[in-house]
Amino acid sequence: MVKSFRVSDLQTLLASMGRSKSGLKQDLVGRALRLVQTEYSPELLKNVRQLYESRFPKTSGWLAARRPEGVPVAYSSLNSSPNATSQGADYLNGISKPIPAPAAEVKLVPLPFYQTLETLLPPTELIAQNNEKLQDSQCIFELTPNQADQIRNASELRPGIRSIQVVLRICYTDSIGVQEDQYPPNIAVKVNQSYCHVPGYYPSNKPGVEPRRPCRPVNITPWLHLSNVTNRVTITWGNFGKRYSVAVYLVRVFTAADLFSQLKLCSVESAERCRERIQDKLRFDPESEIATTGLRVSLICPLVKMRLGVPCRVLTCAHLQCFDAVFFLQMNEKKPTWTCPVCDKPAPFELLTIDGLLSEILSETSEDIEEIEYLTDGSWRPIRDEKERDRERERSNTPEYPVVDICIPEANGHSPAHSSTSLTGKSGSGSVGMGGVAGGPGVAPGGGAVVDLTLDSSSEEEGGGAGGDSEDTEDSADSPAPKRGRYNYDKDLVTAY
Repeated sequence: MVKSFRVSDLQTLLASMGRSKSGLKQDLVGRALRLVQTEYSPELLKNVRQLYESRFPKTSGWLAARRPEGVPVAYSSLNSSPNATSQGADYLNGISKPIPAPAAEVKLVPLPFYQTLETLLPPTELIAQNNEKLQDSQCIFELTPNQADQIRNASELRPGIRSIQVVLRICYTDSIGVQEDQYPPNIAVKVNQSYCHVPGYYPSNKPGVEPRRPCRPVNITPWLHLSNVTNRVTITWGNFGKRYSVAVYLVRVFTAADLFSQLKLCSVESAERCRERIQDKLRFDPESEIATTGLRVSLICPLVKMRLGVPCRVLTCAHLQCFDAVFFLQMNEKKPTWTCPVCDKPAPFELLTIDGLLSEILSETSEDIEEIEYLTDGSWRPIRDEKERDRERERSNTPEYPVVDICIPEANGHSPAHSSTSLTGKSGSGSVGMGGVAGGPGVAPGGGAVVDLTLDSSSEEEGGGAGGDSEDTEDSADSPAPKRGRYNYDKDLVTAY
């Protein structure tokens, strides 16, 4: 029995007996054989038998359809009659053939958006019939008149989607704990000769990260016979060493609005209890070297970066920061992750609660307040005043400098265009400008100082301070016209007011 086990079976056996489950398969087999030979016990025998029976079951309600050679997958096992299929599956050369049995003790995790009404097919393991990588497994079931009436009379969540559905769920075959939905590779589901939709892969925006497939219940209701006619479901799956189980349920489907109504009705933490929680967090600890006098909480939802509407958090989380319940439920309805957006810990629906104290604070504060601080006595204060005080302090500490505008000539009555004549000596302002060049900054008629920024100390020494010399005047008369600036004034002269 031990030699026929797979790696997962060997690891389960060794772990149940307190042995190491790491290593290659040959190491695990040798370790398990030594365990059987040296420490044989009733508990060990029981575990080996359970693993062997789960690996090679004796009875089953499943009918496995083996695909004939040359026949496409789409028509496998559906061209023959039910009697012929059943006979071919039950007998091989006149000898009774083992057929897979319902997987023992496999439990699927309950889903918040699905309420199980009836179990049409319990979790049953998919058994490979040959060594091919692509396998076909088939099951049949009938709906009772009451079940068919429930589906017909159910309300529509949206066009074509009813609130009462028949869903197919697939998970790993493991009796330890509850199992989440998990699709096998190359999965395809065909209901009564029609393929039904299976959720595809989520595209990944991160380089090097493979797309992830959302594993959720498959709605097969539109392709079923809502009568006493037998429904036939064929599952095509890839056989790559892992074991899978399939189950069919009649469920009631909830929307995010339905779950939000349940949350408001059953899970609201009172404001008094929230204050007690805050006081417990801020209570003075004599052994701690750091005393916490307040806890800041943002009023902005970390999911959508908007002001909180209905503050919600998880009871098992240590933080007081909340997220918006409506947006959280809507996001999990589209893409179920059930993870806290604040600390990334699991956030199942049954542990969500609405913060009554923060709900009161949101109703009492204005829209411009984005943060509050909880105090040691359970009270709170807004952070808006402190932010405004910081802004005023920054404004008061900023020095004020006079603004120098060199583009508007009307500021002092002096036009920059006239400064071009100062170099030619044809106007009175030109003498003032040249005087300013020789002896320092001159004074314009309006009180502005004309400064030549292109001259340095060496130029003044060569000129000897004789700005009114006739030779300089003659040279300036023969010199080319000065360059014009962008705003029609001399590029070399700047008038400062």
